[in-house]
Amino acid sequence: MKTGGRAAKKDDRRRVLIVDDHSVLREGLRMVIDQQPDMVVCGEAADAPQAMEQVETLHPDIVIVDLSLVGSSGLELVKDIKARFSTIPTLVLSLHDEALYAERVVRAGARGYIMKRSSSAELLNALREVLNGNVYLSENMSSRIMKQVFGRHEIAPERNSIEVLSDRELEVFQLIGEGHGTSEIAQRLHLSMKTVSCYRQNIKNKLHLKDATELVQHAIHWTANLRAE
Repeated sequence: MKTGGRAAKKDDRRRVLIVDDHSVLREGLRMVIDQQPDMVVCGEAADAPQAMEQVETLHPDIVIVDLSLVGSSGLELVKDIKARFSTIPTLVLSLHDEALYAERVVRAGARGYIMKRSSSAELLNALREVLNGNVYLSENMSSRIMKQVFGRHEIAPERNSIEVLSDRELEVFQLIGEGHGTSEIAQRLHLSMKTVSCYRQNIKNKLHLKDATELVQHAIHWTANLRAE
């Protein structure tokens, strides 16, 4: 017996959720991904709370996460997704220096790290690698990690000192370098001013800085070098 209609064709493309606080970038990513035969964007989010709601509702196959989100941390979002939705992989797409952040995001639970200056082809390759169950890092980053493992590479003194900071301390340090005061940082990270002050003191101790002025100068210098790379 024939039916009057045709069965709807199932969409087997892998579903991608984009988390970034810049709408233009989200639109650009959507255009690139939606043109692929094996992937489609299933949703977008501008911040961490919205992202967690979207993950729970949409059940994407992969989540692209920006590290710098307004009012929240992309790194903390990666940890939250890993804790609550362990089978959903994340790929971090960021402007920040991969030499400093790539290892951190992988430790946090992400399955890959790619710089925003990478080409569309590199991004699509990274997505497919992660969707296939692999970890994606750039060739330079993979080589750097291998050299560290086999003891043939020494990290630059300044970067090595920064690496002693915890994830949250690094966030605070970078915000100091971008010109934010204690109250602004507290508001941005949803922390108390007392907690931010404690982080500032911890950073001074770990980096052997004598006072607040030296902390700010060091943070500004480091942030400027980071942007120049």
